Amino acid sequence: MPLPKLGNGWTRRLETVGQALLPTGDAELEARFARAVPSLCRYLDLLVEWNQRFDLTAARSEDELVDLTLADALVIAAGALGQAAPAAGETWVDVGSGAGAPALPLALLLPELLLTLVEPKSKRVAFLRTASGGLSLNTRVTRARSEDVASASHAVALSRATLAPDLWLAEGARLATQAVWVLLARADLPRLEAWHVDGDWEYRWPLTGAERRAVRFQRV
Repeated sequence: MPLPKLGNGWTRRLETVGQALLPTGDAELEARFARAVPSLCRYLDLLVEWNQRFDLTAARSEDELVDLTLADALVIAAGALGQAAPAAGETWVDVGSGAGAPALPLALLLPELLLTLVEPKSKRVAFLRTASGGLSLNTRVTRARSEDVASASHAVALSRATLAPDLWLAEGARLATQAVWVLLARADLPRLEAWHVDGDWEYRWPLTGAERRAVRFQRV
């Protein structure tokens, strides 16, 4: 059965994820999240609508879709703001953006970023451009593969499930000048010479209980 469009009905699930993963007492991120919720509802409805025609996500329930969409983005945003708010125009790249998670929610939470979404499949690119434009996000959507992106062209690189963790860390290190985010389920932590772990967060997706780990590597 296709997932339904819920409009503001997504809010309860979004807030459950936020309550579980927002760092306690982080008023700045709480305010950013509260401002993002209406746009996240619109994004989820648009994703559900397009998914009925183009099979953009494998999520089988509303809970799974919200976890998949928001949880990793919240952890990354909290990690980024824990250092200091990113500089305006700081360039991040998300490789293999698919249906837009975590990149589009991250763009809502950290609007000061200039975030490039790299995706090779034309139907997904069309969705990403529609969603980015509809939500007025500070993003660029590029139809390309990771190997088409210039080396050292972004400050930070992230990806979810595009490559095995060790391969992604090496590729992310080629693309980024400052940091690489590696998102893990149960895989071992990768290693790469001249890059060290600068942050390591273990958590569960709040609605479905899936075990996750987000690791930030920085250049030594």
